[in-house]
Amino acid sequence: MSVPAHLSLVTLGVADVARSTVFYEALGWQRAEASEATITFLRLGTPGGGWVVLGLFGATELADDALQPAPSGGFRGVTLASNQSSRDEVDRVFAAFVAAGATVAKSPEAVFWGGYSGYVADPDGHLWEIAHNPYSPDWAAPVT
Repeated sequence: MSVPAHLSLVTLGVADVARSTVFYEALGWQRAEASEATITFLRLGTPGGGWVVLGLFGATELADDALQPAPSGGFRGVTLASNQSSRDEVDRVFAAFVAAGATVAKSPEAVFWGGYSGYVADPDGHLWEIAHNPYSPDWAAPVT
């Protein structure tokens, strides 16, 4: 039996759901109606391209749900990425993340593989790579 290659939800364990919700809404991302005080759902993508949902849930509650201890800080071994159509767009999106309250982890720069990228951390330290990859396949292109 094969499993369909499909991602529908990424949940970030956060210290303060309300604070993280304000951060992501400051980027212009919209909360789904199913959101509650203890969990926020943000739709990513477009209806024509399919939705992926970003969930914001208390880190302790998420760890309890997953039956694992809560993370103790440091690199989590996971980054999220937002591919952009140009270097200028990377700079614009990067600045929007910082204006919303993200911490600069690595300023955008030309990278060894021929692209341009930088990293920001959301209020809970989740790393977002904001990148332009001129060699990116169609499936990695930004949703417009």
